[in-house]
Amino acid sequence: MKFLNENFLLHSDTAREIYAGIANLPIIDYHCHLDPAAIAQNSRFRSITELWLGGDHYKWRLMRHNGVPESHITGNASDPEKFSAFCATVENLIGNPVYHWAHLELWRYFGFDGVISSDNAAEIYAMCNAQIEKDDFNVHALLKKARVEWLATTDDPADSLEHHIKIAEDNTPGVPAVLPTFRPGGALEIEKETFAAYVKRLAESTGAEIYRWQDLLSALERRLDFFAENGCKISDHSLEPPVFDPRAREDDAAAVLKMALRGEKLSPANIVAYKTRLLSWLGGEYHKRDWTMQLHMGVQRNNNSRMLGLVGADTGFDCVSDANFSPALARILDDMESRDALPRTILYALNPSADDMLATMIGNFAGRGIRGRMQWGSAWWFNDNKPGMAKHLVTLANHGIINNFVGMLTDSRSFLSYPRHEYFRRILAAQLAKWVDDGEFPRDMGRVGKIAENIAYFNAKNYF
Repeated sequence: MKFLNENFLLHSDTAREIYAGIANLPIIDYHCHLDPAAIAQNSRFRSITELWLGGDHYKWRLMRHNGVPESHITGNASDPEKFSAFCATVENLIGNPVYHWAHLELWRYFGFDGVISSDNAAEIYAMCNAQIEKDDFNVHALLKKARVEWLATTDDPADSLEHHIKIAEDNTPGVPAVLPTFRPGGALEIEKETFAAYVKRLAESTGAEIYRWQDLLSALERRLDFFAENGCKISDHSLEPPVFDPRAREDDAAAVLKMALRGEKLSPANIVAYKTRLLSWLGGEYHKRDWTMQLHMGVQRNNNSRMLGLVGADTGFDCVSDANFSPALARILDDMESRDALPRTILYALNPSADDMLATMIGNFAGRGIRGRMQWGSAWWFNDNKPGMAKHLVTLANHGIINNFVGMLTDSRSFLSYPRHEYFRRILAAQLAKWVDDGEFPRDMGRVGKIAENIAYFNAKNYF
């Protein structure tokens, strides 16, 4: 039985016409978690299980919901057993985006257009592995097949960037540019037990000791310059939640840093003062370098302490947070704007109840003659499903100019995740078509087609 076809999610001639104009545009993946070492080494894979299920916590969560034992998810079960357990989960996923993603991934990379089920799991496993075993099946081939123009990984300031440097030096034809992203969470998260060890690691990366506030800023500045030399254009912060104290001064932050490095207990006010001043300084550094700052908010991480101990972080035990953060976010942005130090910024929130807030928050700091300077980023994580993406597009259009939107990203650790861009483009085409077919926008297909092209590709190409 066939499931997918070229008209998937495109329910009108208008939608099909719009999608045809954007289907084959290149992909700019400005936020992902792919391993740059795998790209530098042009890695191969032992099986479809490693390639498809390794590190994919979206799939792992669903398998746990379906009663699959951890041995068959992150444990020591065999690859065929894990694959079969996932296929037995997929067949029950009506209404879930992973059902669509899984089928799109097998269709686009392996030519399988049937229905995934427990009945044909062994057949699919053998078919995929037969292709994986071919000499030309590797990371570079997967990226070329997806038409990825460039991608940005997520990297710690203390990282050597050796793999990014190797990729740039090799300059292999058809392999996308792989740019680092500056993610200084370790330097900001002063409340964590690992903070002092992280500061030592950061110091080692610069060859200079960090004892004082100015030492920390100097170290980060050197790493910012190093990242810029290696193509970095973007920073990323996970703010859980955003905090800001307008009374905090640099002297306060400096005193708190000394306390933390001595192992002293910090009060909530200490932590907020430190984070206020360091993020404020970082924003100015991004602005100075003409970078884009990403702020991710509204996530509650590592809720299951038993499983955190067993399988570690980023394994599928995070959820939407209902913490209110709009006042602190506004103060963070206003602090930078008031100093003419606010960089181009993309805001993301995991809680859909924050959608209207973010869509209107960006309007507070738009302007300065920069088209789309402030962005509400694509439907993120638990929201990057069909209704979530459609709601995001409608809300963004209601409160701003959808034609300025920088579009989709993968936010993924999987080299098979690029059909998510196809999924987004189909949903985008369907939504634009609905406005046209409902008489809410003229049937000017040249204009509508250009809007679709901008969102799918050109806005991201120009914005960064």
